[in-house]
Amino acid sequence: MTRSTRAPRRFGWLLIGVSLALHFITVFAYYRQPAALAAFTVMPIWVWGGIGLLCSSLAFLGLRAPLSLIVTTIWALTLLLGADEARVIGHFGARTPKPGPPVPYEGVRPIRLLTINTADFRFGDPTADLAVWQPDIVLLQETGGAKVQRIATALFGAKASYYSFASNGIATRWQLGRQVQVKAPRFSNFNFDATVHLPDARTVEIANVHLTSAATDLSLWRPSCWRRHRENRRKRQFEISAALSILEDNCDFPGVQPVILAGDFNAPPTDPIHRLLARDFNDAFVEAGTGWGNTFQRRIPILRIDQIHATRHFKILGCRAVTTRHSDHRFVVADLILE
Repeated sequence: MTRSTRAPRRFGWLLIGVSLALHFITVFAYYRQPAALAAFTVMPIWVWGGIGLLCSSLAFLGLRAPLSLIVTTIWALTLLLGADEARVIGHFGARTPKPGPPVPYEGVRPIRLLTINTADFRFGDPTADLAVWQPDIVLLQETGGAKVQRIATALFGAKASYYSFASNGIATRWQLGRQVQVKAPRFSNFNFDATVHLPDARTVEIANVHLTSAATDLSLWRPSCWRRHRENRRKRQFEISAALSILEDNCDFPGVQPVILAGDFNAPPTDPIHRLLARDFNDAFVEAGTGWGNTFQRRIPILRIDQIHATRHFKILGCRAVTTRHSDHRFVVADLILE
């Protein structure tokens, strides 16, 4: 073997080693989710998977060895099992929500819930885009009180019920009852819970959350970046824990009271805060999502930070994200049956 043939092979082995090392780090980081690696896991797993696949593919070109194909297969399986975007593959029976009224399920009209961060109308008024979907309940983040009222009246007319608290709001065609306003101490986010009285006399507790904005620093070569992401994650963990505590203090939760917790989580589905929810809630998109579910940024949505979670009192029929020109987020629509 000449020097000219040894160099490409050595480079190929180096690429395989890099790909395997990156795979080990990625699987460990996304499975264990240590706070110290929050800056690594803030991006979707397929970002790192793409780098690993590129290394193993280049290794095949330079090495021409079966090992590179094995590493490529390992990465492909990892992404298929670990990527949030791949979960829709198994939703063959899910019903995609469509514009207009929700299609009845076994003779019952589903509850259609919609959540949107309106960016305080900086991109215009999204009301017309929301009206197309004929929702029953709308959760609003970054929406002032006057704008909440405007959306409620436009969607539900004179019989609209709505609440607003700071930059959050809820609007519905049904009657609203008790409201609990929560401002997490030391942080700037605002959340609240409200009781919705359904036409059949049952009630549903709605928790509207807008958690601390995500850290956006991706200069991973700087220690300050890792520290900033670690602290940012801990803030949201505190906030979601506080929201769950408020539910426990003010209604029969967890228990017989049906609860929907939705809004702008400012965290991807891999974030540990969702492990706090998994005990009592189902993620609507994980259960019955269709299409590309990522919601931010609307032009190139790579993160699913706007979500709908419902307790197991509900059967989730379908869930999808919808693009609007009037926000930097896509909004989320879900159809649910209260069983």
